Amino acid sequence: ALESEAVILGAVGGPKWDSVDFEIRPESAILSIRKKLDLFVNIRPVIVYDCLNAMSPLKDTILKNVELVILRELTGGLYFSEPKKRWVTQENIRYGVDTLEYSEVEIERILRVGFEIARSRRKKLTSVDKANVMESSKLWRQVANELASEYKDVQLEHLYMDNMAMQLITNPANYDVIVTENTFGDILSDEAAVISGSLGLLPSASLSIDSGFKSKNMTYKGLYEPIHGSAPDITGAGIANPLAAILSGSMMATYLGYPKIESIIREAVQKTINENIITKDMGGNNFTDEVINNVESNLMI
Repeated sequence: ALESEAVILGAVGGPKWDSVDFEIRPESAILSIRKKLDLFVNIRPVIVYDCLNAMSPLKDTILKNVELVILRELTGGLYFSEPKKRWVTQENIRYGVDTLEYSEVEIERILRVGFEIARSRRKKLTSVDKANVMESSKLWRQVANELASEYKDVQLEHLYMDNMAMQLITNPANYDVIVTENTFGDILSDEAAVISGSLGLLPSASLSIDSGFKSKNMTYKGLYEPIHGSAPDITGAGIANPLAAILSGSMMATYLGYPKIESIIREAVQKTINENIITKDMGGNNFTDEVINNVESNLMI
């Protein structure tokens, strides 16, 4: 993985590892890959397909014009900072500590990616924090405001995490690019799956970016993965939703510098869904076969 330009990661984990130490759980390996490849920016587009609106618990009126991207800082914060430990006191009382630490360098680089992506879209960036109670968030907001002077064409707004969690469900169309720290991003990006109707629909890209973000002109080292879990209870049943994995592959093509391939895959997926050929978990069949057929048809054009 360290020697590759791109890594496709399937979902890992399951109940069989619940009782083992974290250091040898599959999830530990994911964190290690992210850290060693310096994949500090996680990009999760939220895609809503009109013909699948019935899958979402949200009303059709709320789902209109939803097209947003969530950027999650991926190599800092609670998941990586030290100290991180548990212990028992002499009075036999158990304690646990996780540390949330960010430097201004870590904050600036993820925010800069957010500003650049917002500049290429609808020019609106929503920065999410808890600056009312957390010192790391106060620094986050300060750095965001300082960077905003370099991006006067981008509208910057700040939302507290709890408010963002509510707004994301009640008015998702109001947002374009959302950027936040690791833990908040983990929660919000999974919550955003409710908008589309299924975790099985959403792809992600985790990238290492030296400076700036010009996706049309540059390629990036990255890891690409569907954001759903491993679902070991349906292993071998042939009913896992492949859409998020397919779209993660299309994101890989984008950031490796092959936008035409990305477009072919995305159009093949859209055509398949428009023809009402959907995945087994949504009541359909032969989805992957039809996507492959549509990809091959586009390649021959």
